[in-house]
Amino acid sequence: MAVEAVPKAGRKEWIGLAVLALPTLLVALDVFVLLLALPHLAADLGASSTEQLWIMDIYGFMVAGFLVTMGTLGDRIGRRKLLMIGSAAFGAASLLAAFSTSPGMLIAARVLLGVAGASLTPSTLSLITVMFKDAKQRTMAISLWASCFTIGAIVGPLLGGVMLEFFWWGSLFLIGVPIMALTLIVGPRVLPEFRNAGAGRLDVASVALSLGTTLPLIYGVKEFARDGWTLTAVTTVLLGVVLGVLFVQRQRTLAEPLLDVRLFAHGRFSAALLGLLAYSLIGGTVMLFMTQYFQAVQDMPPFRAGLGLLPGMAAATVAFAVCPIIARHVRPAYVIGAGIAGVVAVLLTFSRLDPEGGTAVLIVGFAIFSFCGAPIVALGTDMVVSTVPPEKAGAAGGLSQMSNEFGAALGVATLGTLGLAVYRNRIEGDLPSGLSGSEAAVAGDSVVGAATVADGLSPQAAETLMEPVRVAFTGGIHIVGLVSAILIALAGAVFVFMLRDIPPVGRQAEDTTGDDAPAQDARADALAAGASADGADPATVPVREADAGGAARPPG
Repeated sequence: MAVEAVPKAGRKEWIGLAVLALPTLLVALDVFVLLLALPHLAADLGASSTEQLWIMDIYGFMVAGFLVTMGTLGDRIGRRKLLMIGSAAFGAASLLAAFSTSPGMLIAARVLLGVAGASLTPSTLSLITVMFKDAKQRTMAISLWASCFTIGAIVGPLLGGVMLEFFWWGSLFLIGVPIMALTLIVGPRVLPEFRNAGAGRLDVASVALSLGTTLPLIYGVKEFARDGWTLTAVTTVLLGVVLGVLFVQRQRTLAEPLLDVRLFAHGRFSAALLGLLAYSLIGGTVMLFMTQYFQAVQDMPPFRAGLGLLPGMAAATVAFAVCPIIARHVRPAYVIGAGIAGVVAVLLTFSRLDPEGGTAVLIVGFAIFSFCGAPIVALGTDMVVSTVPPEKAGAAGGLSQMSNEFGAALGVATLGTLGLAVYRNRIEGDLPSGLSGSEAAVAGDSVVGAATVADGLSPQAAETLMEPVRVAFTGGIHIVGLVSAILIALAGAVFVFMLRDIPPVGRQAEDTTGDDAPAQDARADALAAGASADGADPATVPVREADAGGAARPPG
């Protein structure tokens, strides 16, 4: 029986990918672009310290909280339709934020931006799976899409610094308006529509439980990172866990759940999510300690500190383009495993960082770290969305981004707190005797506090203070680097073991037997695609087993 070739994407689809990359880049950029603008807008609006924290954090809370809901909603109402609605809402909320006249107004605008942003990411990722049927092309497309997050995270502070030199803080939000306008104009012309016609109504109770799980967990983790084991942090985390248990129980009873928890029983799906979670946990912490080292220890201005991250962005961009090509010839698990080995080597190098001359080591090390970490992001994301039926790709895309959001917050809360504890322990007793009680307390609390105290001292006194501070802070980097290396090595071992049988991208699974096996796989793919097109019950194909990093078939 002849097997019909999988159609390849053409010019229209690649233009569509460029359109999808714009909102993806913007969502990542909007998280980081305010880092330098916060002092300016706080002074202009008269925001208190608490209000400043909410201005910064509420966007990420909303994005993380609504990712799963928006991913499933797109599967139901149409992914392009949700993308267009989200783009219009994001543009309107950007205007509201740019011209805010009070902290409360800006916080409300950031809430709307977060909800709209949550609708963009899973929509873009799930549309890629519709546009790129060929496994090789899809892996490359997802890799390029994933690179937008790295670019946005690094360009955000740099772009913010440049714009603040010439414009007011509100201009940072106006960046999103033309991008969203372009998406709304070009998107309907080059992007296909896709929805699961057989899906039922969105369960409101599940949405409430999903938010009740995600928001308290993320908030509690951030509170723990900021203030330690406070009653608020512990209570909110426990609340999130309890509501999470109720959420899972409810999903098991629904014919059309908000999130099909059966997906997690599939080893490859769970292993890929674990890998994404582990890398985001490590990656966010590495960037945190790097920027603190540059600015507080080496006294670099923010813009120059941001330039230190550019080689990492360039290396990651190259790796995102190269790793899908390598994965066509080498099993994806081995490509990822080799990358993780490189990440571990860099982290072990950081565990021996020189307190005085570590800048070059961090810049070069971060470039290698970013290059070696790209495969787990690109190929891991591809595995997550290609392991599920097409009609559930939106929900899977939401989960992949949720693992990134939660991993970054968890990394700062755990590894960041570990590094801070090491700093406080080592600086105790080593502060110069000439400091006042309040100055000693501030300097002993954090490296940022020590740098602030040093700014008010004479050059000689400042150097006397910063010498033990460098040693203590670098000691924290040593411990965090070592612990991070162990964690990512363990996660990588699990990842490679669970996914080692997936053949190179675009090749048929080697464990298929019989002359008719390829035809059987093609028919299974056609059935899965047909189910999504004609509204058949997706429960008949709960999880697809990825072969070749893309082509998929029912398990067994």
